Amino acid sequence: MARSTSKDAQDLFHSLRSAYVSTPTNLKIIDLYVFFAVFTALIQVAYMALVGSFPFNSFLSGVLSCIGTAVLAVCLRIQVNKENKEFKDLAPERAFADFVLCNLVLHLVIINFLG
Repeated sequence: MARSTSKDAQDLFHSLRSAYVSTPTNLKIIDLYVFFAVFTALIQVAYMALVGSFPFNSFLSGVLSCIGTAVLAVCLRIQVNKENKEFKDLAPERAFADFVLCNLVLHLVIINFLG
């Protein structure tokens, strides 16, 4: 029984990897950016767990900045994806401008939260 589960997992990983090969380069770059933002948030959480969270608002600002940026990048990826028919009338330049403006607002709120 465990052998078939291992085989199924390998088949799933292989099919996901072969499907990801055909993904356009701009979407792969956005995926890398999302991974980096989430990884940075995890590093901050690990640091807080090891060292402590004396200025707690600084910790919250850093983590929420990373997670907020990742969420906005996922929204950008959805809008830029050519296979997504829901945003077919939206120009990629407009989607990127929305991303930049929302990031600007997010980071202004984060800086305001710091005090």
